[in-house]
Amino acid sequence: MALANRSRLLPLCLLLCLITCTNALHFYLDTNEKRCFVEELPTDTVVEGHYRALEWSEKAQAYVENPDLGVLVEVDELETGHNVVRTRGPNDGRFTFTSHEAGDHAICLSASYPSAGSWFGSTHVRLYLDIVVGATKADQDHDRTHVSELSAKLRDLNQKLEDVRREQQYQREREANYRDLSEATNSRAVWYSIVQIVVLVLTCAWQLRHLKRFFEDRKTH
Repeated sequence: MALANRSRLLPLCLLLCLITCTNALHFYLDTNEKRCFVEELPTDTVVEGHYRALEWSEKAQAYVENPDLGVLVEVDELETGHNVVRTRGPNDGRFTFTSHEAGDHAICLSASYPSAGSWFGSTHVRLYLDIVVGATKADQDHDRTHVSELSAKLRDLNQKLEDVRREQQYQREREANYRDLSEATNSRAVWYSIVQIVVLVLTCAWQLRHLKRFFEDRKTH
């Protein structure tokens, strides 16, 4: 039972998340009529919009697509009066802009035909609008701080690595000195043994000679 409730709640949660990120609506207007919407945006926020305009057809008694119909998109900052976007597109298109200042932004759309003197008369239009407010851009100062912290950590790691290399070099030098000392000690021990043998042989030879003379003197007397 609990598993079934979770499976029902999961799509609802996903739907709520989508609702918070996307504003989808449709409205009616006549050609050359402007309709505006106010959106409060933080600084450096990316906004993407998708629109689709359908005009009323008396013949079909329904809203249909007309390739000759165009849509004008204008975005203005209400507090500063700065025009952020002014673009004309087809009956089905997209627009994107980034807010430079925090505050209310007026997103205005109007449907019209390419030439003001077109033989097309005023007609009713159903316009679908889907606005997606993206995530705020990363703060450059915060990025620089983060990069500075990474640089400091990298310098610390390089310093520690240099200390390890220096310690390894010192250990190698100590091992080399110990090896040289061991080889010198072994060489001295070998030479000391040889000298001892030579002295022992000479001592034995001297004693034998001395004993030989002693016995010869005793024989003569």
